[in-house]
Amino acid sequence: MADIRRFDHVALAVRDVEPALGLYCDALGARFVLGGDNHQTGNRIVHLALGGFKVELMQPLRADSLLARFIDRRGEGFHHVTMVVDELARTVGCLDAAGLGLVGTDLTNPVWREAFVPPRAAGGALVQLVETDRDWSRTVDGIALDDVLAGRVEFRDAWPCWSDKD
Repeated sequence: MADIRRFDHVALAVRDVEPALGLYCDALGARFVLGGDNHQTGNRIVHLALGGFKVELMQPLRADSLLARFIDRRGEGFHHVTMVVDELARTVGCLDAAGLGLVGTDLTNPVWREAFVPPRAAGGALVQLVETDRDWSRTVDGIALDDVLAGRVEFRDAWPCWSDKD
């Protein structure tokens, strides 16, 4: 059996993060936690704290990204739910033994190990299982939402860092 440590966030796929911020930050009172551009996946990520949980807004930065194709096929909206586990390798073994057919398993990065339970095995929802040694509930290194929106922050080794690009 998997040892779920905590529910982490719900991720929403959006074409553009900025209009979504009007609802989540301005109208509902969410506060920025962290974010940045993931050039490997071609996505901009923004984590917001809201009412005791987090919402992750995901915006494609390239037309060829998996997220852009997801939005083209299904439209904006729910993308996945993320739960943190204590030992991902053991959790993957348990779920594989149960015949759930995990996808996207990556145990190589100690900052963010992940695996996904595909929607066909999870009642139509993509479920991300993560093992991490970082606290993803606090701002990082003085990074603000404006910095993320301006493209001054990128994920390196699964952690938001100031971009080297001018």
